[in-house]
Amino acid sequence: MAPHQPHLVHSHAYEEDVPGTVNLRAAEGDDTAYGQALFPVPAEDPNDPLQWSRGKKMMILIICSLYSFLSNSSLLGPAVYIGIWAEQFSISPVQSSGLISYPNICYGLGTLITVPMYLKFGRRPVMLLSLLVYLAGLIGCGCSTSFSGLMASRIVHALASGVCEALPVQLVNDIFFLHERGTKLGVYTVCLCWGSTGPLYAGYMLAGGFSWRLYFYVETAFAGFLLILAFLFVEETTYKRNTPSGPSISNPDGEKRVFAQSELDKKDTDMVEHVEVQTLVPPRRSFLATLKPWSAINHDEQFFMTAIRSFSYFLVPSVLWVVTSYGIYIGLGALAFNYTFPVLIVAPPYNWKAENSGLIALGNLIGYGLAVPLTWSSDRLAAYLTKRNDGIREAEMRLGVLLPAMLIAPAGLVVYGLTAQHKLHWIGYFAGVALTDWGSYFYFTFTLAYAVDSYNANTSEMLIAMCVGKQMISFAFGIYLLDWVVASGYAVIVAGVFCGVLLANNLCLFIFMFFGKRIRVYYASTWLARMHRRTIKKPHEQL
Repeated sequence: MAPHQPHLVHSHAYEEDVPGTVNLRAAEGDDTAYGQALFPVPAEDPNDPLQWSRGKKMMILIICSLYSFLSNSSLLGPAVYIGIWAEQFSISPVQSSGLISYPNICYGLGTLITVPMYLKFGRRPVMLLSLLVYLAGLIGCGCSTSFSGLMASRIVHALASGVCEALPVQLVNDIFFLHERGTKLGVYTVCLCWGSTGPLYAGYMLAGGFSWRLYFYVETAFAGFLLILAFLFVEETTYKRNTPSGPSISNPDGEKRVFAQSELDKKDTDMVEHVEVQTLVPPRRSFLATLKPWSAINHDEQFFMTAIRSFSYFLVPSVLWVVTSYGIYIGLGALAFNYTFPVLIVAPPYNWKAENSGLIALGNLIGYGLAVPLTWSSDRLAAYLTKRNDGIREAEMRLGVLLPAMLIAPAGLVVYGLTAQHKLHWIGYFAGVALTDWGSYFYFTFTLAYAVDSYNANTSEMLIAMCVGKQMISFAFGIYLLDWVVASGYAVIVAGVFCGVLLANNLCLFIFMFFGKRIRVYYASTWLARMHRRTIKKPHEQL
């Protein structure tokens, strides 16, 4: 009896001349979602990640998302120990806060090394190596007896785990179709965002009478378990496939030839010569074969040029918008709230115990928790607008879901800043954080999805630019925050300056909603786009 052959997905979708504009009109025999053909078009190979089972894909997404949660919680959770470290190491609170700020900037800078590494050596080996170094850094933190030793260990685990700022997005791009990206990026985003609830767990460990070292030991245990899961289930997702640029025509044997749209305009499709090619479907790799911790080396990939070229993406408007959105929201939410709340809540009129200062994470949980049920919204909106547009998908079609968040997030900063300035009821802190975080979830998820949709050719280089840029901006917001509020007050800094900056960034939504395609058309004809196209490697056999 012949072995069961899994169903292989077929599609005739293709990207048009303008990046970010995709023809999703379904042809006979196409697999569809929301009545539209699937994009990218997978190879007729069960080893193509786009052809993997839904369970396999979701397991990879969950593991990478959990890594994002752990890495972010280990980065930000120790914020409640700033005062303890200042006393233990005989340094000022501002110096002690550097144990949060400097690892935070290294978290993004690490992608300058790790992203070129996973392009050169494969996603799987780099993820496993990252987890090993991350473990070593966490163990070093738990064993540190000096400020310099703790700082060095913090930087090591931040540099290593920073790969999960880019890798989950890369994996979503590798294994999921266009119509799924918003939802799947939402899963990663909420795990990354909920990582900022780390101070809550760290605070309750203090309340239980435990040392700050326990927090790092617990993180180490979870990271070790995650390493085992990654070894067993995260298969290499690097796959080079021929991407059609226009409609394809099937010959009698089912093999497809791709023709440029101009060719089809010039001659009747009935006159096109069919090429008789026998389709050979390779077998699916065995489970044991997927466990090898190394992948084939991509000799075509230029390690250093990948990092250097990534900085050119700061000139791409949609990428720059992602950078500013992430940087501002991280600087405001992950740093500003976590830095200021412990100082405010232990002082009069609140007089809370220091171990309860991590409770601000409840506002984070509420804000993101209320946003998660709407993760599907941008994919569904884009599918609806694509149907109305006769099957032509534009990258901007998902952006309408950002309209409520555009105003709600800045309103949260006003609530938080005025509560802090006038020492209003403590519920104002939680309301302000929840409002801002609810809005930040939409901007985190859907500006990123929009940028990937708009310029998906060199996604990895684009991700380096995003990670480095957003960490630099968030670092600038957080490094002198405590000094700023002492000098000017919470109303001026948080409800005034920070709110104004955030609102200006959010209002860029209208620029991309109404002029996004024009920007993409203009960009496609520039020297920068030509340079990016020249750096795209021609597809060849899979690695």
